[in-house]
Amino acid sequence: MFCYGRGVPRPRVHDLDRLLDVTEQLVASSGLGNVTVRALAAAAGVPNGTIYHAFGSLNALLARAWLRAATAFLDLQTALVDEAATPVEAVVAAAGAPAVFAARRPAGARMLLTTKADRLFGPELPEELADALHALDKRLVTLLVRLARMLWDRGDGLAVEVVTTCVVDLPTALFRRDLTDPLVRDRLAAAVRAVLTVPPRKKDRP
Repeated sequence: MFCYGRGVPRPRVHDLDRLLDVTEQLVASSGLGNVTVRALAAAAGVPNGTIYHAFGSLNALLARAWLRAATAFLDLQTALVDEAATPVEAVVAAAGAPAVFAARRPAGARMLLTTKADRLFGPELPEELADALHALDKRLVTLLVRLARMLWDRGDGLAVEVVTTCVVDLPTALFRRDLTDPLVRDRLAAAVRAVLTVPPRKKDRP
């Protein structure tokens, strides 16, 4: 849970959300390395101490902001898969989810695209944040396995590897410069469909 100093008033929920919003925007606009407690406090209009009282440390605040955006993204990605008419279109939808997320939440998408979790999560952070990251990773793996089973009725590593290429690797490469270009989205969809024309290797291949 959040860490509070003795005698310090508990920040209201909307104040915490405001800090997370500002954190997301600053990371997206300035880069992770340029975000400081002073800059965050000034942008949010709160004293520096509020950040420490509410989150314990700057790293904990950054990690929580990243987790919030990543959770919202995975929620959206899962919903897009649920709405797809066919297994192939479900994978295309999952691959294109970063562009949809960017249209709805530009700063969050930019933060996720430019900031890797391993830069934020370390042994010094609260255990609850590490647990939340682990749970998020498990959700993603579950989604990848689900897509593989939808396509080929198999969820082994070789099948999931193909889906990962479509849902993780190709979007990361193609969306690196622009998440909003419709042409990039069309190219990504075409690339995903092309990859899926070649099924995964048989599990018993030597």
